[in-house]
Amino acid sequence: MKTIGIGDIQKNTSIFNNLTEAIEIVDKRKKQTVAVVYPFKRVHIVHKLAGKYKNRVSKSTDDIKVIKEAAMRMAMEEKYGYTN
Repeated sequence: MKTIGIGDIQKNTSIFNNLTEAIEIVDKRKKQTVAVVYPFKRVHIVHKLAGKYKNRVSKSTDDIKVIKEAAMRMAMEEKYGYTN
């Protein structure tokens, strides 16, 4: 377990982004442990946000750029009536 001060967290909050082991946060003036932070397993939020519609949408094997271009083309056709 690593020990860091409160000031270190204020200077560099990116410590929490790649947390691999537990960190003990200490108030160096009072010499007291304020908190212990443990890493957790990251979960894909897309599956949680999809909710009841996640099985209705078919998965695509196309490149994301192709999908974005097709969506933009459809939006422009609807808005301006332009077709190729």
